[in-house]
Amino acid sequence: MRDTRADALRVLIVEDEPLTAEAHAAYLARVGGFEVAGIAHTGSEAIRLLRAARGESDAATDAHPPIDLILLDVNLPDTTGIDLCRSLRAAGIEIDVIAVTAVRDAAVVRSAVSLGIVQYLIKPFGFAAFAEKLGAYRRFHDRVGSSVVTDQHEVDASFAALRTSAGADLPKGLTRETLDRVRAAIRTGARDATSATELAADLDLSRVTARRYLEYLADAGVVQRASRYGTPGRPEVEYRLR
Repeated sequence: MRDTRADALRVLIVEDEPLTAEAHAAYLARVGGFEVAGIAHTGSEAIRLLRAARGESDAATDAHPPIDLILLDVNLPDTTGIDLCRSLRAAGIEIDVIAVTAVRDAAVVRSAVSLGIVQYLIKPFGFAAFAEKLGAYRRFHDRVGSSVVTDQHEVDASFAALRTSAGADLPKGLTRETLDRVRAAIRTGARDATSATELAADLDLSRVTARRYLEYLADAGVVQRASRYGTPGRPEVEYRLR
């Protein structure tokens, strides 16, 4: 079912396999807040549809509203998704991209990151993984799409939205208020990295509670773990912002 809300994000699906493209369209319709702007099976067809949406082709009319996002297969008959992104950037077409691919080559992933591809979804995947990526992108878009980023916290929160599940779905026992305090302590603290013991002392939390929040942020990709040596006994785990 097409989402006809005014705030629905329009998505171009670029996928050479017709059945796979239809499956992605069906998934997209189930997420909510998105609508299919078109399906392209080649890179050249994708560029044509993007130009039409931007009013840059003879076929362009008022019936072609802008496209907000591309779900992009990396392997296409006439090009690669990476080269297609390079062409779009070179042409000044700024549009968000989620790579949807079976390619697991680290060099391809690095190229995707360098081109500003916001998500990388590995095939095969189920609806839950698809919905999580799209939901994360929607939160990111809503944060940065129409307002001024006021400070470092807003920047961190915007990028963290791409990595975390819905804010309403925090693990049992964690609260948004305390999570914000933990983030602020890590961001503005005097130490380059903090341990659960140090964070507990800073925020008057139990060590177990502090560690749960730090582990949550680590799993979300907001902070990274490292072993801290130099103290007696087992090495302590420390956490620093990425």
